[in-house]
Amino acid sequence: MDLLWELFQVLGALAAFCLIVVLIIAHLTAGMVNLTRHDKEKYFLTASGEKQLFPSLLDPSSRDLSVVIPAYNEELRMPVMLDEAMEFLEKRQKQTPSFTYEVIVVDDGSKDKTTEVALRYTKKYGAEKVRVLTLVKNRGKGGAVRMGTLSSRGKLILMADADGATRFSDIEKVEAGLKNLSLGPENLAISCGSRAHLERVAVAQRSVFRTFLMYGFHFLVWFFCVRGIRDTQCGFKLFTREAALKTFSCLHVERWAFDVELLYIAQCFKVPIAEVAVNWTEIEGSKLVPFWSWLQMGRDLIFIRLRYITGAWKLQSPLKTD
Repeated sequence: MDLLWELFQVLGALAAFCLIVVLIIAHLTAGMVNLTRHDKEKYFLTASGEKQLFPSLLDPSSRDLSVVIPAYNEELRMPVMLDEAMEFLEKRQKQTPSFTYEVIVVDDGSKDKTTEVALRYTKKYGAEKVRVLTLVKNRGKGGAVRMGTLSSRGKLILMADADGATRFSDIEKVEAGLKNLSLGPENLAISCGSRAHLERVAVAQRSVFRTFLMYGFHFLVWFFCVRGIRDTQCGFKLFTREAALKTFSCLHVERWAFDVELLYIAQCFKVPIAEVAVNWTEIEGSKLVPFWSWLQMGRDLIFIRLRYITGAWKLQSPLKTD
């Protein structure tokens, strides 16, 4: 009995030591919010090739909707998505002439012709409707979405993936979800597209190993960061301008787990969040590598919570609002 008790004490001490080590590592390796732009990232090209300065999210809105599309090596998949989006937006504008919009394609340091492909749409529709932000270095999807959002003009800001996995017309569903929320005087709200209703089908089609990884990720999200949102990773989210400023200006994670930190920040600020079922189709060419990407996301989820607990990261914006 004494030997068993001693074993428990040793294991307890070892667990405490490991926790302290992880806390120290999480604190010391915490990166700060990096909003510094290269000079080339401050400008967009007009249809005639002239350089103009991007606006700031701190400026008053001048469009009803901004669509931010992060793109990394998407010269092949992006045109299908952009054609669908532009057709929908142009049709809405014809039906409601007062409706204004912009599409911001953020080339996340691509090695292909993503920027050139996106600029064709600038030439076709004009820079007031389609702008291209080309990042000098790859930041990751979260970093690309943030830089595009901070350069947007919309009252509402939609984050949409370049692969077109979610039907663009489903924006009407997330808009309805946003309207059903109580925005309050600060006009804070987020409406998240969700694939949770498709989970049974996904489980039936996936291997046991990938299903295990999926449920493991969901558990870590629930345990460490976000409660009440079944699908945090769907790349189709709609923000009020005020909610985008509140969350994106505090964001630290720039890779795959950025959605989780974004929603964690929103819940800490008590921003109302809706989750709305959307159509979703798996598109070939995903940049997500199942095992290693899940491993990286799992590490990031644990570190997100620990870094906020230890004070390495704080819920305050580095942007000046005065």
